[in-house]
Amino acid sequence: MINCLRSIFDDANLVKKIQKKLPYLFQLAEMENSRAGKTGMEVGSTREKIIIALLIYKFGFENVEVNIPIMEPEIDVRLFGEPISIKTISGVSPNGVKLIWTVDSLKAKEFQEKYYPKSDILLIHINWGGIGGFYWVPLATQKRVFDKIGKSEYIKLPKPGTNPRGVEISKTALLNLIEDYETKKIEIKWIKEEIEFNPFKRWIDFWREE
Repeated sequence: MINCLRSIFDDANLVKKIQKKLPYLFQLAEMENSRAGKTGMEVGSTREKIIIALLIYKFGFENVEVNIPIMEPEIDVRLFGEPISIKTISGVSPNGVKLIWTVDSLKAKEFQEKYYPKSDILLIHINWGGIGGFYWVPLATQKRVFDKIGKSEYIKLPKPGTNPRGVEISKTALLNLIEDYETKKIEIKWIKEEIEFNPFKRWIDFWREE
């Protein structure tokens, strides 16, 4: 797995393609999942499909398993049989990254007690109008950082009495992860383009077919 994912970052042509195409594709994802100018939560699934499509493009359909059981919430895809988690974050600087969504504080605490990193992470930092990145955070890096700072510093629980957004990797842990010497990064300029987009066009085209 290490050599496999590293090959993405060592492939100069693919790096250029990611730098060029990823902002455009993520912009399309937002347009497809927006209503009245607001982007819906379902955009996350579309972004995930874009990254999985990148893996399929690089490694082939036969090596990418996409039908992951729902009982494995931390795993989004398997590459050559090994699990990968795909995460996206937005903003000027990387903040907490979601591990699981839950509105139950007891389940959140139980998750924290049992949690230990178990898959590589592909992390996309979206920063429209600025600089972000595409990261590969190896499993070994996550384990090392987790063991160093401890679960209470690594995991951020939702605050009681608030509208919980789930359990997150804390900002402190995330900065440790992306700045680690083993983590690989492709720097990306997140510039939006002028795109004429009609979310209904492809469905209309299907209706027009005989």
